[in-house]
Amino acid sequence: MKTPTATRTSASRQLRRCLTALALLTVLAVIATLCSIAFGSRIVGIGEIIGGLTDSRGDIGAVAVSERMPRTVVALVAGAALGVSGALMQAVTRNPIADPGILGVNTGASLAILIGVAFLDISGGSQYLWFALIGAAVTAVLVYAIGSLGPGGPTPVKLALAGVATSAALSSVISAVMLPRAQGLDDYRFWQMGSLGRGTWDSLTTIAPFLVVATVLAVLVASPLNSLALGEEMAIGLGVNVTLTRLAAAGAGVLLCSAVTAVVGPIGFVGLMVPHAVRMLCGSDHRWLLPLSALCGADLLTLSDVIGRVVSRPLAALPVAVVTAFIGAPILIMIARGAKVREL
Repeated sequence: MKTPTATRTSASRQLRRCLTALALLTVLAVIATLCSIAFGSRIVGIGEIIGGLTDSRGDIGAVAVSERMPRTVVALVAGAALGVSGALMQAVTRNPIADPGILGVNTGASLAILIGVAFLDISGGSQYLWFALIGAAVTAVLVYAIGSLGPGGPTPVKLALAGVATSAALSSVISAVMLPRAQGLDDYRFWQMGSLGRGTWDSLTTIAPFLVVATVLAVLVASPLNSLALGEEMAIGLGVNVTLTRLAAAGAGVLLCSAVTAVVGPIGFVGLMVPHAVRMLCGSDHRWLLPLSALCGADLLTLSDVIGRVVSRPLAALPVAVVTAFIGAPILIMIARGAKVREL
């Protein structure tokens, strides 16, 4: 058993690690932001970026900054939302490979938007948002219900299998709906590629209220999730409402994922990679894990977008979902090889 002095020393060391991670990720976010503004069809220097931010006389630097700034902010916001969403889903399911893509939430949002585009003639903006919310929520409930069947309840393995199976089934439905309407769904196909090119100030304004609500929920459940990680019986003994905590955390995760998916399309692997990286830096305390996952997710998605623009020059930018898949697929293999799917 640890002595009080050893416990204080361990807590102090953990705090230093978390503060160091916070500083490093913040610096990386600044670098990622500058790179996102600088790189494009024309490279903009630091002096031009500063000039574009401080005046709007219409020179090349100011025009480049004004055009790239919405895309950059969308990348930061979407990455942060996906990082926190993945951390919440892993905490709720106690599954280290849970994320919006693997649990089928992205696919459910995609199918709902496709149905809206194909049959109800919706077109972007808030219409995409509401359909994405409905599709993601219904899919999340369906996956949890399927994973809860049989003895043992919703175990990590069963939830992962239910998510993969549901995602495969919904993908088949998406193909069935798209095939006879191939000529009329260009807008949906572009959205489905997972790109930041459609991000605008208006789209951010549309999803901002949902992101704020989800963020508040995530902050409120951070401490209860720490108790829940000790086991349901221990959490109940500590006064935690287990059902309410899980519902709030799952609701926040689905809300974050579906809101940004409505704007940038389905982007996989961010919610899977980011929480693992943050746990390696500062442990599993959700009071640190969630905000650091937001920072790390923002860094990852913004830098992935920069890489997509740089490697595809002078052609159109490579969709950011392609870059995150290239990065994330090997990491998923490493996670699968290194450990069994177990409770966190």
